[in-house]
Amino acid sequence: AMYDTTISQYLGSDALEPDETTFGFSRLAELRYGENPHQRAGLYAAPLSSGGIVRAKQLHGIDMSYTNYLDADAAWRVVADFTQSAATVIKHTNPCGLAVHDDQPTAYRRAFEGDSVSAYGGIVAFNRALTTATAQAMRGVLFDIIIAPGYEPDALDILRRRRRTRLLEVAAASGPQEGLDVRLVSGGALVQQADEIAESAADWKVVSERQPTDAELTDLEFAWKAAKHIKSNTIVLAKDNTLLGMGAGQPNRVVSVHLALRIAGDKAPGSVLASDAFFPFADNIEMAASGGITAIAQPGGSIRDDEVVEAANAHGMAMLFTGTRHFRH
Repeated sequence: AMYDTTISQYLGSDALEPDETTFGFSRLAELRYGENPHQRAGLYAAPLSSGGIVRAKQLHGIDMSYTNYLDADAAWRVVADFTQSAATVIKHTNPCGLAVHDDQPTAYRRAFEGDSVSAYGGIVAFNRALTTATAQAMRGVLFDIIIAPGYEPDALDILRRRRRTRLLEVAAASGPQEGLDVRLVSGGALVQQADEIAESAADWKVVSERQPTDAELTDLEFAWKAAKHIKSNTIVLAKDNTLLGMGAGQPNRVVSVHLALRIAGDKAPGSVLASDAFFPFADNIEMAASGGITAIAQPGGSIRDDEVVEAANAHGMAMLFTGTRHFRH
């Protein structure tokens, strides 16, 4: 079966096309336990694959656990999605901090300050080689894992003083399986294309009376990309290319708005909001307006879009329809 899988993947077989398909993996390591101590677990690699978290080089620290790999993969996927220098802090696969900035220490500080309480004991990732200045900026903050595509020698010397912190060097993932999401369900599996689509704010539709400012549009693009990596229902608040607050995994979108505003606190006024799916009612907009949100990006497509846009206009907010959705379950 492994031979057949390797050959079919090498020849570029599309797993979404055939009536029958196989996925073969080779075990790289047995893990101490799974998500909980009573669960057995192992780390497996896809054939013909390279890079990514599974093939990461561990430069320091204690052995990786099952949940470490889950969170590390989420962290790497977030920063790898940005072309600018990015830093993110992850807890339970969700970004609690995220920022992009040309100066890496600044990106780190902004990501950390986005939710410094949740950041404690989390995972921090960068999409540029980690600099000595950034390593110095991280002093005094506990992280379980630090991830980067490389490290300056002096940065490594500083970070290796953390006895238990795991340092991972990660390369971009490649292989036939990239671009697919496979999830086991009772009795079988679900296979879909990965949520990867070229998007630009230039293609979004302004549906409000007020046009967004250039600064708002830049922040909306950032917030929209961040929302893609957070569990639905997702609300993201951002300003200056920095995640200020997020509501994640809530069955009620209004609750997600409430949580995002609560986390952002007094930083919320003047920020923008991105929602991974449309707003079913205008109450979300009313709550956002009460928190000082100035602009919103959302897919659109609700039967009550007119009411939602009307509420945005009533509060002088800019609203844009992206035309795409980013559910994440």
